[in-house]
Amino acid sequence: MVSAGVEAMNVFGGTAYLNVLQLAKHRHLDPTRFENLLMKEKAVALPYEDPVTFGVNAAKPIIDSLSEAEKNRIELLITCSESGIDFGKSLSTYIHHYLGLNRNCRLFEIKQACYSGTAGLQMAVNFILSQTSPGAKALVIASDISRFLVTEGGDALSEDWSYAEPSAGAGGVAILVGEKPSVFQVDVGASGYYGYEVMDTCRPVPDSEAGDADLSLMSYLDCCEQTFLEYQKRVHGVDYRDTFQYLAFHTPFGGMVKGAHRTMMRKMTKIDRNQIEADFIQRVKPGMTYCQRVGNIMGATVLLSLASTIDQGQFDSPKRVGCFSYGSGCCSEFYSGIVTAQGQELQRRFEIERNLDERYELSMDEYETLFKGNGAVRFGTRNVKLDFQLIPGIVDDCSGKQRLYLEEISEFHRKYKWV
Repeated sequence: MVSAGVEAMNVFGGTAYLNVLQLAKHRHLDPTRFENLLMKEKAVALPYEDPVTFGVNAAKPIIDSLSEAEKNRIELLITCSESGIDFGKSLSTYIHHYLGLNRNCRLFEIKQACYSGTAGLQMAVNFILSQTSPGAKALVIASDISRFLVTEGGDALSEDWSYAEPSAGAGGVAILVGEKPSVFQVDVGASGYYGYEVMDTCRPVPDSEAGDADLSLMSYLDCCEQTFLEYQKRVHGVDYRDTFQYLAFHTPFGGMVKGAHRTMMRKMTKIDRNQIEADFIQRVKPGMTYCQRVGNIMGATVLLSLASTIDQGQFDSPKRVGCFSYGSGCCSEFYSGIVTAQGQELQRRFEIERNLDERYELSMDEYETLFKGNGAVRFGTRNVKLDFQLIPGIVDDCSGKQRLYLEEISEFHRKYKWV
């Protein structure tokens, strides 16, 4: 049987970021509640960044690492996002163009809240396993942004909104899927999925979110348990504690993951509180490192956690990573795969952590300038030209790094520029 999984994986965590402790102090948030978020930094989308630029900037290093023959075998491009820019035209069309991919390629988009990245991965894996085009590759790009807009008539923030703001991020994760899964070999058939209708969070209008935080937490916990139990039914001899050397979670914020893991350990094992904490640090925390620095990027977040696990974990021998993906509304899945020392070495060539370190740090005044200007590009914008010097120095700070940015929208058509 042919193998399938991730051959290469890269993250683009934005051009600029904000220290969320600084934000919490500025917004006068309750320190106790804020600490539960377990957040450090959040990527902030600039007005000239959108899901297309995040996706292309994540995928470009992967594409550049391929030979022309390998690049031409990409026959499937799936974009996964809840931040679409058009009701008909998908992000994949723009991304396909700016990556210079072969035109003999399927292009389409998947939407299912934060589950979309996993949906794209599973569809790509099944395309490879089907062997309808032996040797073909699939490119899956999950890309999402959060833009909070000041409402007309005032700038007061609700309490719930204020605590969502520090954890809401922007970014993209690109994964190349094929028959030589050196980075993450998917356990074929080892998957438990679970879904039902619930109104926990949604985007009733394209540029804003609504929801019930308590209901979302309960749904997340329910799905975490039920997907694992379904996985356990399908795979003989599975134990939550011993089968998986690492766990990668969809991470709306770190405290939610820590609570979910604690709940699962209490239900699935008989160990004490201190042992559960030690298990969290050993198996879960490596996957939270990048999430704590980028924020919740919806469909890309569980993949961001997986990339963090591969980079930050210890893989002196092959180890199994269990992944939990949750998307509001809802659909969820627990699946797994194998990571090796060779896979970690291949993955680390993209230097994700270094790229996060080199982002531009925004001051609160700069952040507020962006915050108030985020209405410049909204869903349905017909014509606009973007100012790369809105905050002087950001683009210059990227000197030596080729980045794609949105230059203008002309009669709804988005035009991008390599900078």
